Amino acid sequence: MNTRFAQQARRTALALAAATAASAHATPAVLEPVVVTATRTETSPYDLPASVDRIDGDALRAGKPQVNISEGLGAVPGLLARDRQNYAQDVQISVRGFGARANFGIRGVRVYVDDIPATLPDGQGQITNVELGTVGRVEVLRGPFSALYGNSSGGVISIYSETPSGPPRVDAGVAFGSDGLRRVAASASGKTGGFAYTLGASRFETDGYRQHSQAERRLGNARLNWKLGSDTQLTLIANSVELPEAQDPLGLSRAQWQADPRGVDPSAISFNTRKTMKQDQGGLVLEHGIDAQNSLRLMVYRGHRTTAQLQSIPVATQANPLHPGGVIDLARDYEGADLRWRWKGSTASLVAGIAADELREHRLGYQNFIGTTLGAALGVQGALRRNETNDVSSADPYLQAQWQPTPAWLLSAGVRRASVGFNSRDAYITKTNPDDSGSAHYAATLPVLGASYAFSEALHAYASAGRGFETPTLNELAYRPSGATGLNFGLQASLSHSVEAGLKARPWAGAELTLALFETGTEHEIVTQTNLAGRATYQNAGATRRRGLEASGAFQLGATLQAQLAATWLDAVYRDGFLTCTATPCATANQAVAAGNHIPGIAKTALYGALTWLPSGGWRVGLEGRALSKVYVNDLNSDAAPGYATLASYAGYQLSLGAWDFGALLRVDNLANRRYAGSVIVNDGNGRFFEPAPGRSWLASANASYRF
Repeated sequence: MNTRFAQQARRTALALAAATAASAHATPAVLEPVVVTATRTETSPYDLPASVDRIDGDALRAGKPQVNISEGLGAVPGLLARDRQNYAQDVQISVRGFGARANFGIRGVRVYVDDIPATLPDGQGQITNVELGTVGRVEVLRGPFSALYGNSSGGVISIYSETPSGPPRVDAGVAFGSDGLRRVAASASGKTGGFAYTLGASRFETDGYRQHSQAERRLGNARLNWKLGSDTQLTLIANSVELPEAQDPLGLSRAQWQADPRGVDPSAISFNTRKTMKQDQGGLVLEHGIDAQNSLRLMVYRGHRTTAQLQSIPVATQANPLHPGGVIDLARDYEGADLRWRWKGSTASLVAGIAADELREHRLGYQNFIGTTLGAALGVQGALRRNETNDVSSADPYLQAQWQPTPAWLLSAGVRRASVGFNSRDAYITKTNPDDSGSAHYAATLPVLGASYAFSEALHAYASAGRGFETPTLNELAYRPSGATGLNFGLQASLSHSVEAGLKARPWAGAELTLALFETGTEHEIVTQTNLAGRATYQNAGATRRRGLEASGAFQLGATLQAQLAATWLDAVYRDGFLTCTATPCATANQAVAAGNHIPGIAKTALYGALTWLPSGGWRVGLEGRALSKVYVNDLNSDAAPGYATLASYAGYQLSLGAWDFGALLRVDNLANRRYAGSVIVNDGNGRFFEPAPGRSWLASANASYRF
């Protein structure tokens, strides 16, 4: 809610500034109430019995490079988004500790872009297809109510494109910065009669802060909306992302990091580790109002994604006839639908629906060399070593209700039956490589319940509880710790139980505060068993516990001056000890992880603060600060990335000339030139845990827009 309030405050400030210029006695425009849809009902986040933050698109972009979505999520407590400076991997995102173990992509947190799942039915997701220049808002849902989104919903991030309401407008911008950063972007939006559109495209290039980290990324996004009569609306969404090539610098050991944070391990150079990726997807959303109380909504989508990645697995390791090789070649087709009925009365609402999703994956594996063990040509696609087709499907019915029996009370409840099936068909069968076809099925019933009470307009209290569910992903099932072929169908799904209580306050005009206390207990936690040369295997541990405290505040200090604060304390530990491996292959785990060890990849404390001066025109400036405590890098807790604190600042200028608007920005990150690890690779078997963050860096940008 802090970012939602900051954006509302900014709009208030602009209205006040304009009013003052016109007349000392003018009245500011009345703002529309801000609502969120993360709980599938349009409700003020201040009233909901859940932790929900809304970041409007202007706030997401203000003073930012607009390269990664992690730039604008710092003010959301409980969410940790880290730029890895490695575009062969995705941004690292965790919510209340869920998703921290992901070494690639996003898992444990569900992501949606214009209601289309960016998280596939196995729980693996990515967020690279978001074109930040066309984002209208981002909603972040944390805590028990996240479970209503099904598998792997430790948190939910929903991203929505702008829905324009004014005349046509075109925008264009360029940016340059440290380490060869180059970005060009253009967008167009407008509304004519019953038709509205938002179009955007961008191209980003970088030479990379580290050696062997050059990358190029191309993005395109379109959202078209038609009013088909007074009660029917149709929305078409299409987006595309392409990485022609992104070099992978891998992680560094502590010694390598301290000697040269810009360096790479020699294996990254010799094997030319890299990734190419292309994804195209589209969807349709049809909404129809049956009458004043009942409505129907149907969403359908389909997408195709190809990925090729070359890893640094030693040639001698691949000599094993059962080894699947060092080149991963994936082709994924995915599709789904969500049919929803909604009834809304004067004091209650009811939502019932079913969501069905399907993934078809063709997975090939090749050796990443050609020739004999001695004198082989490295970093090239060699002999075929794996060929299988994997299917994942889910069909989840859900029911949600909301009731306001009195003006002070709001009750919310829901249930979802999550069901996920995996099936693998092996086509690579030789004398030494057996048929590894197989299947697995996971299911759970996920109830949630919450209540909020308004002591007054200035103070609301709430409490909620729920049950969560997380299956292994296809990538986590892909390899067996023993080195045997086939999927690791011995993995179980993890189950979690969460409780939360909190306060939301508006103690004085221009201030909004939130406080949340939570605890989540998980059984059969999925953890790393081996992780060597970029390839990981997984197992189930015993119980874990995550408990924490989140606080945030947004303050309007003047007509154009705002401040934001966010703080998180999170204690995430293994309640049961278990055995793990320190080498691979590993037929039997033999290294003890003690009960009470901290879950790696999670910071115990995180702080964020921002002070911004944003008048309607002329100069604008901002200062941002972030601090993070140390982060353990493995289950043994034998090493950790040290804690750090950084400062960033920016200054910009806005000028309006008739129908034209011009803007310029200069931003400097890591003002004190601190040396720190921006992210870690959890449980890396080579000890290459650390991904260094850049030192002091700069970015300059300019943009122009024209209103027709």
